[in-house]
Amino acid sequence: MSRPPPFAEATITLADPAGPEAQHCLSAYFHELDRRFPGGFDPGPPTDPARYRPPLGAFLIASRNGRPLGCVALSIPDAEVKRLWIAPEARGQGLARHLMAAIEDQARAMGLARLRLDTNPSLTEALALYRSLGWSEIPRYNDNPHAQAWFAKAL
Repeated sequence: MSRPPPFAEATITLADPAGPEAQHCLSAYFHELDRRFPGGFDPGPPTDPARYRPPLGAFLIASRNGRPLGCVALSIPDAEVKRLWIAPEARGQGLARHLMAAIEDQARAMGLARLRLDTNPSLTEALALYRSLGWSEIPRYNDNPHAQAWFAKAL
């Protein structure tokens, strides 16, 4: 009998973006962007955690055995998905797809009919993921200095 992929053992939960698991994920996310972006990554001033708490948003964490493996955030006022990150040891196993499906479900439950996101071409896996999930490229909608690609998806 084959063993189920690790994402099947992961639990996705709504989390406090200021909590220790979320901060672990965000720290790893920012470190990775700094490593992968030409010229590094400056996250700028800290984002107010309330932006990713209901009713203004949501922050989801995927974990297994108490260890955070990934995260994704939603900002309702901007109808924007932010901060998708998967731990290196959990990549290539479908967890990002499950997190994206969960954040889309969360957005629908919060009354949104369309989402947007931005990304950087250095994140080739993210570009491929978004396209495979039905996200379409759109014109620039924000002034994020690190973004060079913008996407939207009707829910």
